[in-house]
Amino acid sequence: MADPSASISQLKIDRSAPPEGSRSWIWLIGIGAVVVIAALLWFLFGRGANTVLVETDIARRPPSAAVASSVLDASGYVVARRQATVSSKVTGKVQEVFVEEGMSVEKDQVVATLDDTTQQAQLAVAIAQADSSRATLAEIGAQLRNARQELERVRDLAKKGLASQASLDSAQALHDELAARLETGRENVGVAESNVLLARDALSNMTIRAPFSGMVVTKNAQPGEMISPISAGGGFTRTGICTIIDNDSLEIEVDVNESYIQRVSSGQRVSALLDAYPDWRIPAEVIAIIPTADRQKATVRVRIGLLEKDARILRDMGVKVSFLGSDLPQQETAEVQGVMIPGAALRSDADGDFVWLVRDGVAERRSVELGGPRDRPQVLIRTGLAAGDSVVRSAESPLSSGQAIKTN
Repeated sequence: MADPSASISQLKIDRSAPPEGSRSWIWLIGIGAVVVIAALLWFLFGRGANTVLVETDIARRPPSAAVASSVLDASGYVVARRQATVSSKVTGKVQEVFVEEGMSVEKDQVVATLDDTTQQAQLAVAIAQADSSRATLAEIGAQLRNARQELERVRDLAKKGLASQASLDSAQALHDELAARLETGRENVGVAESNVLLARDALSNMTIRAPFSGMVVTKNAQPGEMISPISAGGGFTRTGICTIIDNDSLEIEVDVNESYIQRVSSGQRVSALLDAYPDWRIPAEVIAIIPTADRQKATVRVRIGLLEKDARILRDMGVKVSFLGSDLPQQETAEVQGVMIPGAALRSDADGDFVWLVRDGVAERRSVELGGPRDRPQVLIRTGLAAGDSVVRSAESPLSSGQAIKTN
Protein backbone atom coordinates (compact mmCIF):
# COMPACT_ATOMS: atom_id res chain seq x y z
CA MET A 1 0.00 0.00 0.00
CA ALA A 2 1.47 3.40 -1.14
CA ASP A 3 2.54 6.00 1.34
CA PRO A 4 -0.22 8.70 1.57
CA SER A 5 2.32 11.45 2.45
CA ALA A 6 4.15 10.84 -0.83
CA SER A 7 0.91 11.28 -2.81
CA ILE A 8 0.12 14.53 -1.01
CA SER A 9 3.61 15.95 -1.77
CA GLN A 10 3.02 15.35 -5.45
CA LEU A 11 0.06 17.73 -5.33
CA LYS A 12 2.27 20.76 -4.26
CA ILE A 13 3.03 23.57 -6.78
CA ASP A 14 6.73 24.05 -7.51
CA ARG A 15 7.25 27.84 -7.11
CA SER A 16 10.91 27.68 -8.21
CA ALA A 17 10.08 26.67 -11.81
CA PRO A 18 9.01 29.55 -14.18
CA PRO A 19 5.55 29.28 -15.69
CA GLU A 20 5.39 28.09 -19.26
CA GLY A 21 3.50 31.21 -20.49
CA SER A 22 6.09 33.71 -19.16
CA ARG A 23 8.70 32.48 -21.58
CA SER A 24 6.58 33.57 -24.57
CA TRP A 25 6.22 37.11 -23.12
CA ILE A 26 9.97 37.40 -22.71
CA TRP A 27 10.43 36.48 -26.36
CA LEU A 28 7.85 39.06 -27.47
CA ILE A 29 9.49 41.84 -25.43
CA GLY A 30 12.92 41.00 -26.85
CA ILE A 31 11.67 40.99 -30.44
CA GLY A 32 9.97 44.39 -29.87
CA ALA A 33 13.15 45.90 -28.47
CA VAL A 34 15.13 44.64 -31.45
CA VAL A 35 12.59 46.21 -33.84
CA VAL A 36 12.70 49.59 -32.03
CA ILE A 37 16.49 49.61 -32.00
CA ALA A 38 16.59 48.70 -35.69
CA ALA A 39 14.13 51.48 -36.55
CA LEU A 40 16.16 53.96 -34.56
CA LEU A 41 19.40 52.89 -36.22
CA TRP A 42 17.76 53.18 -39.65
CA PHE A 43 16.52 56.66 -38.86
CA LEU A 44 19.91 57.80 -37.62
CA PHE A 45 22.21 56.04 -40.06
CA GLY A 46 19.89 55.24 -42.92
CA ARG A 47 17.42 58.06 -43.53
CA GLY A 48 19.40 60.50 -41.39
CA ALA A 49 22.55 59.92 -43.39
CA ASN A 50 20.81 61.26 -46.51
CA THR A 51 19.42 64.39 -44.79
CA VAL A 52 20.98 67.61 -46.08
CA LEU A 53 21.39 70.68 -43.89
CA VAL A 54 20.05 73.79 -45.65
CA GLU A 55 19.40 77.47 -45.04
CA THR A 56 15.97 78.75 -46.01
CA ASP A 57 14.23 82.04 -46.61
CA ILE A 58 10.65 83.16 -47.11
CA ALA A 59 9.19 84.48 -50.35
CA ARG A 60 7.74 87.93 -49.68
CA ARG A 61 5.70 90.41 -51.62
CA PRO A 62 7.69 93.49 -52.73
CA PRO A 63 6.70 96.57 -50.73
CA SER A 64 6.57 98.76 -53.84
CA ALA A 65 7.17 98.88 -57.54
CA ALA A 66 10.42 100.73 -56.90
CA VAL A 67 11.93 97.70 -55.19
CA ALA A 68 10.81 95.36 -57.92
CA SER A 69 12.23 97.54 -60.73
CA SER A 70 15.56 98.19 -59.00
CA VAL A 71 18.63 97.44 -61.08
CA LEU A 72 21.09 97.86 -58.21
CA ASP A 73 20.97 98.12 -54.43
CA ALA A 74 23.52 99.87 -52.25
CA SER A 75 23.89 101.35 -48.79
CA GLY A 76 25.40 104.57 -47.53
CA TYR A 77 24.84 107.55 -45.25
CA VAL A 78 23.11 110.89 -45.22
CA VAL A 79 25.71 113.68 -45.39
CA ALA A 80 25.56 117.47 -45.33
CA ARG A 81 27.08 119.00 -48.42
CA ARG A 82 27.34 122.32 -46.61
CA GLN A 83 28.70 122.21 -43.08
CA ALA A 84 31.26 124.18 -41.12
CA THR A 85 33.03 124.11 -37.79
CA VAL A 86 32.80 127.73 -36.69
CA SER A 87 36.00 129.06 -35.15
CA SER A 88 37.82 132.36 -34.66
CA LYS A 89 40.58 133.88 -36.77
CA VAL A 90 42.79 134.45 -33.72
CA THR A 91 43.59 132.75 -30.47
CA GLY A 92 41.53 134.02 -27.55
CA LYS A 93 39.55 133.14 -24.44
CA VAL A 94 35.86 132.35 -24.86
CA GLN A 95 33.71 134.88 -23.05
CA GLU A 96 30.17 133.80 -23.96
CA VAL A 97 28.54 131.10 -26.11
CA PHE A 98 25.02 131.79 -27.33
CA VAL A 99 24.11 128.50 -29.05
CA GLU A 100 23.20 124.94 -28.05
CA GLU A 101 22.86 121.69 -29.96
CA GLY A 102 19.69 121.57 -32.04
CA MET A 103 19.36 125.36 -32.25
CA SER A 104 18.65 126.98 -35.61
CA VAL A 105 20.80 129.98 -36.51
CA GLU A 106 20.65 132.60 -39.25
CA LYS A 107 23.51 133.88 -41.35
CA ASP A 108 25.75 136.35 -39.44
CA GLN A 109 24.03 135.55 -36.15
CA VAL A 110 26.42 135.87 -33.19
CA VAL A 111 27.26 132.43 -31.82
CA ALA A 112 30.02 133.39 -29.36
CA THR A 113 32.25 136.23 -28.17
CA LEU A 114 35.88 136.23 -27.05
CA ASP A 115 37.62 138.39 -24.46
CA ASP A 116 38.32 141.65 -26.35
CA THR A 117 40.01 143.75 -23.65
CA THR A 118 43.31 143.92 -25.54
CA GLN A 119 41.64 144.65 -28.86
CA GLN A 120 39.60 147.47 -27.33
CA ALA A 121 42.79 149.06 -26.02
CA GLN A 122 44.55 148.64 -29.36
CA LEU A 123 41.62 150.30 -31.11
CA ALA A 124 41.73 153.23 -28.70
CA VAL A 125 45.46 153.67 -29.34
CA ALA A 126 44.95 153.51 -33.11
CA ILE A 127 42.18 156.11 -32.97
CA ALA A 128 44.37 158.40 -30.85
CA GLN A 129 47.27 158.03 -33.28
CA ALA A 130 44.98 158.85 -36.16
CA ASP A 131 43.71 161.96 -34.38
CA SER A 132 47.29 163.00 -33.63
CA SER A 133 48.29 162.55 -37.26
CA ARG A 134 45.36 164.65 -38.45
CA ALA A 135 46.26 167.41 -35.94
CA THR A 136 49.86 167.39 -37.11
CA LEU A 137 48.66 167.60 -40.69
CA ALA A 138 46.51 170.61 -39.86
CA GLU A 139 49.48 172.33 -38.18
CA ILE A 140 51.72 171.75 -41.17
CA GLY A 141 48.99 173.04 -43.45
CA ALA A 142 48.79 176.29 -41.49
CA GLN A 143 52.59 176.69 -41.61
CA LEU A 144 52.53 176.05 -45.33
CA ARG A 145 49.96 178.77 -45.95
CA ASN A 146 52.07 181.24 -43.95
CA ALA A 147 55.19 180.21 -45.87
CA ARG A 148 53.35 180.65 -49.17
CA GLN A 149 52.33 184.22 -48.22
CA GLU A 150 55.88 185.02 -47.10
CA LEU A 151 57.22 183.69 -50.38
CA GLU A 152 54.88 185.93 -52.34
CA ARG A 153 55.99 189.04 -50.36
CA VAL A 154 59.68 188.28 -50.77
CA ARG A 155 59.17 187.66 -54.48
CA ASP A 156 57.43 191.06 -54.91
CA LEU A 157 60.20 192.82 -52.97
CA ALA A 158 62.86 191.08 -55.03
CA LYS A 159 61.21 192.34 -58.25
CA LYS A 160 61.43 195.91 -56.88
CA GLY A 161 65.02 195.33 -55.81
CA LEU A 162 64.18 195.66 -52.13
CA ALA A 163 65.02 192.03 -51.23
CA SER A 164 68.08 189.97 -51.97
CA GLN A 165 68.15 186.77 -53.95
CA ALA A 166 69.22 184.91 -50.81
CA SER A 167 66.05 185.96 -49.00
CA LEU A 168 63.98 184.78 -51.94
CA ASP A 169 65.77 181.42 -52.03
CA SER A 170 65.31 180.99 -48.26
CA ALA A 171 61.55 181.69 -48.48
CA GLN A 172 61.24 179.27 -51.42
CA ALA A 173 63.10 176.52 -49.54
CA LEU A 174 60.89 176.93 -46.46
CA HIS A 175 57.78 176.71 -48.62
CA ASP A 176 58.98 173.57 -50.38
CA GLU A 177 59.94 171.95 -47.07
CA LEU A 178 56.53 172.55 -45.56
CA ALA A 179 54.82 171.30 -48.74
CA ALA A 180 56.81 168.05 -48.49
CA ARG A 181 55.99 167.74 -44.78
CA LEU A 182 52.31 168.25 -45.63
CA GLU A 183 52.43 165.39 -48.12
CA THR A 184 54.16 163.21 -45.52
CA GLY A 185 51.50 164.18 -42.98
CA ARG A 186 48.76 163.11 -45.39
CA GLU A 187 50.46 159.70 -45.75
CA ASN A 188 50.78 159.41 -41.98
CA VAL A 189 47.09 160.14 -41.59
CA GLY A 190 46.31 157.40 -44.14
CA VAL A 191 48.49 154.92 -42.26
CA ALA A 192 46.89 155.85 -38.95
CA GLU A 193 43.41 155.42 -40.40
CA SER A 194 44.44 152.02 -41.78
CA ASN A 195 45.65 151.06 -38.31
CA VAL A 196 42.24 152.04 -36.98
CA LEU A 197 40.59 149.76 -39.55
CA LEU A 198 42.93 146.91 -38.57
CA ALA A 199 42.16 147.45 -34.91
CA ARG A 200 38.43 147.46 -35.64
CA ASP A 201 38.83 144.23 -37.65
CA ALA A 202 40.77 142.63 -34.79
CA LEU A 203 38.00 143.70 -32.44
CA SER A 204 35.33 142.26 -34.76
CA ASN A 205 37.22 138.96 -34.80
CA MET A 206 36.37 138.64 -31.12
CA THR A 207 32.72 138.23 -32.18
CA ILE A 208 32.11 134.87 -33.92
CA ARG A 209 29.17 134.73 -36.32
CA ALA A 210 27.41 131.96 -38.23
CA PRO A 211 28.69 131.75 -41.84
CA PHE A 212 25.30 130.60 -43.14
CA SER A 213 21.84 129.67 -41.95
CA GLY A 214 21.56 126.19 -40.52
CA MET A 215 21.36 124.07 -37.40
CA VAL A 216 23.92 123.59 -34.64
CA VAL A 217 24.77 119.89 -34.31
CA THR A 218 27.73 120.06 -31.92
CA LYS A 219 28.90 122.54 -29.29
CA ASN A 220 32.64 122.28 -28.72
CA ALA A 221 33.61 125.14 -26.39
CA GLN A 222 32.48 126.67 -23.11
CA PRO A 223 33.08 130.12 -21.56
CA GLY A 224 36.56 130.40 -20.07
CA GLU A 225 38.22 127.98 -22.50
CA MET A 226 40.90 129.02 -24.95
CA ILE A 227 40.14 128.74 -28.65
CA SER A 228 42.51 128.83 -31.59
CA PRO A 229 42.13 128.31 -35.36
CA ILE A 230 45.01 125.84 -35.14
CA SER A 231 45.77 123.17 -32.59
CA ALA A 232 47.90 124.66 -29.83
CA GLY A 233 48.88 121.30 -28.39
CA GLY A 234 47.32 119.36 -25.55
CA GLY A 235 43.62 119.17 -24.80
CA PHE A 236 43.18 122.62 -23.28
CA THR A 237 42.74 124.66 -26.46
CA ARG A 238 39.64 124.25 -28.60
CA THR A 239 39.72 124.65 -32.36
CA GLY A 240 36.05 125.46 -32.85
CA ILE A 241 33.00 126.84 -31.11
CA CYS A 242 30.34 124.69 -32.79
CA THR A 243 29.49 122.80 -35.96
CA ILE A 244 26.67 124.07 -38.17
CA ILE A 245 25.05 122.17 -41.01
CA ASP A 246 22.69 123.38 -43.70
CA ASN A 247 19.76 120.96 -43.66
CA ASP A 248 18.81 122.03 -47.18
CA SER A 249 22.10 120.60 -48.41
CA LEU A 250 21.54 117.07 -47.06
CA GLU A 251 22.20 114.34 -49.59
CA ILE A 252 23.17 110.67 -49.72
CA GLU A 253 26.58 109.23 -50.43
CA VAL A 254 26.96 105.56 -51.32
CA ASP A 255 29.87 103.43 -52.45
CA VAL A 256 29.00 101.30 -55.48
CA ASN A 257 31.09 98.30 -56.44
CA GLU A 258 33.01 99.23 -59.56
CA SER A 259 31.78 96.05 -61.26
CA TYR A 260 28.22 97.47 -61.24
CA ILE A 261 28.89 101.18 -61.73
CA GLN A 262 27.76 100.90 -65.37
CA ARG A 263 24.20 100.52 -64.06
CA VAL A 264 24.29 103.99 -62.54
CA SER A 265 23.93 107.21 -64.53
CA SER A 266 23.57 110.90 -63.70
CA GLY A 267 19.93 111.88 -63.18
CA GLN A 268 18.82 108.28 -62.57
CA ARG A 269 15.84 107.84 -60.28
CA VAL A 270 16.57 106.37 -56.85
CA SER A 271 14.39 105.07 -54.04
CA ALA A 272 15.94 105.68 -50.60
CA LEU A 273 15.02 103.87 -47.39
CA LEU A 274 16.28 105.16 -44.06
CA ASP A 275 17.24 102.51 -41.51
CA ALA A 276 15.34 104.52 -38.89
CA TYR A 277 12.10 104.54 -40.93
CA PRO A 278 11.91 101.22 -42.83
CA ASP A 279 8.39 101.92 -44.14
CA TRP A 280 9.14 105.36 -45.61
CA ARG A 281 10.53 105.45 -49.12
CA ILE A 282 12.05 108.76 -50.20
CA PRO A 283 12.29 109.70 -53.89
CA ALA A 284 15.76 110.76 -54.95
CA GLU A 285 18.01 111.01 -57.98
CA VAL A 286 21.67 110.66 -58.83
CA ILE A 287 23.47 114.01 -58.67
CA ALA A 288 26.93 112.92 -59.75
CA ILE A 289 29.27 109.97 -60.01
CA ILE A 290 32.62 110.93 -58.52
CA PRO A 291 35.15 110.29 -61.32
CA THR A 292 37.59 108.26 -59.25
CA ALA A 293 37.65 104.82 -57.69
CA ASP A 294 38.87 103.59 -54.33
CA ARG A 295 41.54 101.03 -55.10
CA GLN A 296 41.38 99.57 -51.60
CA LYS A 297 37.62 98.88 -51.63
CA ALA A 298 37.14 98.71 -55.44
CA THR A 299 34.19 101.11 -55.18
CA VAL A 300 33.06 104.35 -56.79
CA ARG A 301 31.32 107.05 -54.76
CA VAL A 302 27.92 108.25 -55.94
CA ARG A 303 26.13 111.40 -54.76
CA ILE A 304 22.34 111.18 -54.52
CA GLY A 305 20.05 114.17 -54.04
CA LEU A 306 16.87 113.95 -51.98
CA LEU A 307 13.74 115.14 -53.79
CA GLU A 308 11.84 115.49 -50.52
CA LYS A 309 13.01 117.54 -47.56
CA ASP A 310 11.89 116.42 -44.13
CA ALA A 311 12.95 117.16 -40.56
CA ARG A 312 13.23 113.41 -39.90
CA ILE A 313 16.20 113.15 -42.25
CA LEU A 314 19.33 113.68 -40.16
CA ARG A 315 23.01 113.77 -40.97
CA ASP A 316 24.92 110.47 -40.71
CA MET A 317 21.75 108.35 -40.78
CA GLY A 318 22.17 104.96 -42.43
CA VAL A 319 20.26 104.55 -45.68
CA LYS A 320 19.68 101.86 -48.29
CA VAL A 321 19.07 102.92 -51.87
CA SER A 322 17.65 101.19 -54.92
CA PHE A 323 18.75 102.50 -58.31
CA LEU A 324 15.64 102.25 -60.48
CA GLY A 325 15.48 101.02 -64.04
CA SER A 326 13.85 102.76 -66.98
CA ASP A 327 10.77 100.49 -66.76
CA LEU A 328 9.62 102.06 -63.49
CA PRO A 329 5.81 102.37 -63.38
CA GLN A 330 4.20 105.78 -63.11
CA GLN A 331 3.28 105.09 -59.49
CA GLU A 332 6.23 103.79 -57.48
CA THR A 333 3.87 102.45 -54.88
CA ALA A 334 1.79 100.48 -57.38
CA GLU A 335 1.18 96.84 -56.56
CA VAL A 336 3.53 94.42 -58.29
CA GLN A 337 2.61 90.86 -59.24
CA GLY A 338 5.00 88.29 -57.84
CA VAL A 339 7.22 87.76 -54.82
CA MET A 340 10.78 88.62 -53.85
CA ILE A 341 13.34 85.95 -52.90
CA PRO A 342 17.10 86.10 -52.25
CA GLY A 343 19.14 85.94 -55.43
CA ALA A 344 21.12 83.03 -53.91
CA ALA A 345 17.94 80.89 -53.89
CA LEU A 346 17.49 81.14 -57.68
CA ARG A 347 19.00 78.30 -59.73
CA SER A 348 19.15 77.53 -63.43
CA ASP A 349 19.87 74.54 -65.65
CA ALA A 350 19.03 73.37 -69.14
CA ASP A 351 15.32 73.23 -68.25
CA GLY A 352 15.22 76.87 -67.10
CA ASP A 353 15.04 78.78 -63.83
CA PHE A 354 13.90 77.00 -60.66
CA VAL A 355 14.08 77.02 -56.88
CA TRP A 356 14.10 74.32 -54.24
CA LEU A 357 10.87 74.55 -52.29
CA VAL A 358 10.68 73.16 -48.74
CA ARG A 359 7.61 70.95 -48.24
CA ASP A 360 7.14 68.65 -45.23
CA GLY A 361 10.86 68.33 -44.60
CA VAL A 362 11.80 67.39 -48.18
CA ALA A 363 13.04 69.39 -51.17
CA GLU A 364 10.70 70.00 -54.10
CA ARG A 365 11.89 71.45 -57.41
CA ARG A 366 9.71 74.34 -58.57
CA SER A 367 10.09 76.06 -61.95
CA VAL A 368 9.72 79.85 -61.79
CA GLU A 369 9.46 82.83 -64.13
CA LEU A 370 11.57 85.91 -63.42
CA GLY A 371 10.08 89.38 -63.39
CA GLY A 372 13.34 91.33 -63.27
CA PRO A 373 17.15 91.12 -63.26
CA ARG A 374 18.62 87.93 -61.83
CA ASP A 375 21.96 89.26 -60.56
CA ARG A 376 20.62 91.15 -57.56
CA PRO A 377 20.50 90.40 -53.83
CA GLN A 378 16.70 90.20 -54.14
CA VAL A 379 15.04 89.00 -57.35
CA LEU A 380 11.43 89.26 -58.44
CA ILE A 381 9.65 85.95 -59.17
CA ARG A 382 6.55 86.63 -61.28
CA THR A 383 5.09 83.10 -61.33
CA GLY A 384 5.80 79.80 -59.59
CA LEU A 385 5.84 80.93 -55.96
CA ALA A 386 3.43 82.44 -53.50
CA ALA A 387 4.07 84.75 -50.60
CA GLY A 388 5.09 82.72 -47.55
CA ASP A 389 6.67 79.82 -49.45
CA SER A 390 9.92 78.60 -47.91
CA VAL A 391 12.80 78.28 -50.38
CA VAL A 392 16.31 76.91 -49.99
CA ARG A 393 18.91 79.65 -50.03
CA SER A 394 21.94 77.40 -49.60
CA ALA A 395 22.66 73.71 -48.96
CA GLU A 396 25.71 71.85 -47.76
CA SER A 397 25.42 69.37 -50.63
CA PRO A 398 23.52 69.07 -53.95
CA LEU A 399 19.77 68.48 -53.64
CA SER A 400 17.37 66.26 -55.54
CA SER A 401 13.60 66.00 -55.62
CA GLY A 402 12.32 64.26 -52.52
CA GLN A 403 15.62 64.81 -50.70
CA ALA A 404 15.18 64.91 -46.93
CA ILE A 405 16.37 68.25 -45.59
CA LYS A 406 16.99 69.81 -42.26
CA THR A 407 16.85 73.58 -41.76
CA ASN A 408 19.63 75.35 -39.99
